[in-house]
Amino acid sequence: MKSSFTAIAQIMRAEGLSQAAIDAFEYSVETLSSNRSMIIAEEDILPANGVEEWESLIASSPEADADLLAQSVIIKLNGGLGTSMGLQKAKSLLPIKEGVNFLDVAVRQVQSLRRRADAPVSLLLMNSFSTSADTMAHLSRYAEGGFGDASRVEMLQNKVPKLLIQSLLPVSSPTQPDLAWCPPGHGDIYPALLGSGWLDKLLDAGVKYAFISNSDNLGAQMDSRFLSWFAASGAPFIMEVTRRTEADKKGGHLAMRKTDGQLLLREVAQCSDADMNQFQDINKHQFFNTNSLWLRLDALKSLLEENKGIVPLPVICNSKTLDPRDASSPAVYQLETAMGAAIECFVGSRAVCVPRARFFPVKTCSDLLMLRSDAVEIDEDGSMSLAAECGGTPPIVDLDSKIYKLVDSLDSLGVPSLKHVRKLTLRGNHHFTDGELLRGEVNIGC
Repeated sequence: MKSSFTAIAQIMRAEGLSQAAIDAFEYSVETLSSNRSMIIAEEDILPANGVEEWESLIASSPEADADLLAQSVIIKLNGGLGTSMGLQKAKSLLPIKEGVNFLDVAVRQVQSLRRRADAPVSLLLMNSFSTSADTMAHLSRYAEGGFGDASRVEMLQNKVPKLLIQSLLPVSSPTQPDLAWCPPGHGDIYPALLGSGWLDKLLDAGVKYAFISNSDNLGAQMDSRFLSWFAASGAPFIMEVTRRTEADKKGGHLAMRKTDGQLLLREVAQCSDADMNQFQDINKHQFFNTNSLWLRLDALKSLLEENKGIVPLPVICNSKTLDPRDASSPAVYQLETAMGAAIECFVGSRAVCVPRARFFPVKTCSDLLMLRSDAVEIDEDGSMSLAAECGGTPPIVDLDSKIYKLVDSLDSLGVPSLKHVRKLTLRGNHHFTDGELLRGEVNIGC
């Protein structure tokens, strides 16, 4: 395998990818070629236990002081274009309130922390080659705080070759070279930090506590009381989880390995068909990964040194065609990793169950409409909260996906008042007057 990987390494090096990215991909390819099972069997795991509750932890924790905040960095995964919603630019540029998008909220939060603590809290965005230009152009309006300087706020996500299923060699696509490459998943955060030099740069600056989350999750906010608890706990890695509902049963869930009690993350691609019913049993496996993590950067540095520059993450193997739009194009593997899977790599890692209000990802227009409504409030400091009328539970919005699939389709829909709504189900075309008051469970066109 070493000899065949030499060709892959040469191709990656020619693309300007770091040795850390090459080493991480070599580990993934070796895992695939060794015929090691990538399935996590139900018989080998137990439901996660010992998951602590967010509210009880922060209730007894003080606010982080200026010294501790100065040792922290907020990292946002910002590589997505939102093509499934009809976007051709960074998803984080989507307006969520008038004149405010996800990036604006992230900057406001950091600005607020800097003012409150008089501390240089850091912001780092993991952009992709597709989102970098749009993102940095938008951040240029925040030049005063240094947010528009790529050397201070940007880390580029890597890319990896697609592999031919027959030979496990890189596929060639001379006429459309971009088709030969794919994203490596958000587990790329670890080789990206190492290979870009950002890990050493942050540690040399005295920064060792990282809060990492998706840029499209408005609920993922740095909490200074939890930062205080995290620092005192000594834990190297904390995963924020929340309780699964029927809507989450296909998402990755937390579990515990039988042999040693180690927490782990199991994604749907790592589950056999025979175990799928138990995978989706939300009463058995109660917690799912929100993809918000708290990480000790010094612990990450040690783990990388112990493992020759890699975090040995489980590999997720996706079978695709070279051109997703052409079923007759060559069959390929796309290998990726999940950053939350590192929970099994750190001794002493823990999981904390957070309120649902810390998990507001935008994957569909239904999600976006809820965030744009009065059910969600965003203040000048970028703090997001549910309206008091919601009683701590966000309304469920279920728009007709055939009509309201692309962002532009919301322009004619209007934004009703949803803070008194438990669930809104809409089928067919409709128009709301902005602010139109809805209550309870609302069904339109059903």
